[in-house]
Amino acid sequence: MVFHKNGVGDKKTRVLIVEDHPLLRAGLVHLIRNEPDLEVCYEAASAEHALDLVVSNELDLVITDLTLPGKSGLEFLKDVQSVRSDLPVLVISMHEEVLYAERVLRAGGRGYLMKNEGSEKVLLAIRKVLKGQIYLSETVTDRILGRVTGKGGNAKASGVDAFSDRELEIYQLIGKGISTKQISQQLHLSPKTVEAHRANIKQKLRLKTSEELICHAANRFSTTS
Repeated sequence: MVFHKNGVGDKKTRVLIVEDHPLLRAGLVHLIRNEPDLEVCYEAASAEHALDLVVSNELDLVITDLTLPGKSGLEFLKDVQSVRSDLPVLVISMHEEVLYAERVLRAGGRGYLMKNEGSEKVLLAIRKVLKGQIYLSETVTDRILGRVTGKGGNAKASGVDAFSDRELEIYQLIGKGISTKQISQQLHLSPKTVEAHRANIKQKLRLKTSEELICHAANRFSTTS
């Protein structure tokens, strides 16, 4: 998909929005364009198109969802980090912050915000990220600080927290009812590789059957978009 470029005001902060839902994307565009110092210069509906825009244009900020067609937002973050490590990226997503926020930071993102937050928090997150700061909710910040300072317990990660990024991505797709064949096609992996990830996921969740895995994942992700 090809979207517009608006070159109004060279001194404005140049923003790229990566969101495949047209209404949500339009809402972000409207919110940002009401700010005198911000300008949405580009929009993209896929990670592939967005990365092309990052590579070929001067940008000051990327705002992206995690669920994107063709490639996950986490993989997109890693790609951006490899070509523009100085470019701040803010994630706005419906996925659980406690599950994804640290992964986003490890992938190179600068902040995480849930889509159900109001416009004031969206703008606050944008301002903090543009200042070189990290934006997370107080709950997740406290959790991370607790672990770093040793006050959050020293228990080894288990269950979903122990998943690799790829395992979490496959787990999410399983929860949406997508078959192994479809997952392999979507992620450009062999069916054998997907099955190996499924086996690791079951082991980490202490599940015995594929039916148990599907039920477990569906309970967590079937209504998440």
